[in-house]
Amino acid sequence: MRIVYSTFPKKEEAVRVGKELLKERLIACYNAFQISSGYWWEGKIVEDEEWAVFFKTREELVEKVMEKIKELHPYSVPAIFVIPVEKIHEPYDRWLVEETGGEEREQVDNP
Repeated sequence: MRIVYSTFPKKEEAVRVGKELLKERLIACYNAFQISSGYWWEGKIVEDEEWAVFFKTREELVEKVMEKIKELHPYSVPAIFVIPVEKIHEPYDRWLVEETGGEEREQVDNP
């Protein structure tokens, strides 16, 4: 599992992108939440309210997810990056793989 993270200026835009990625089965789930952000933009420090989104997907789909977010994103320089997941509850991982069109991975037991 990988989490692709991005921020949006409005909730409606975050949800619109999340729904589009769901429809295309590029993600199994998204979580959108309001945040306070501070950043440099055009030589000035900006403080703003934004919507952060976790897009949950498989490693194999990360590039497609990032490209689609970039295509649909309202910002000219959007923050889009990947957060690797070190451990995951196995039933959730199976669900994520199934919902994004992947085959279940064979469980390997370590000796």
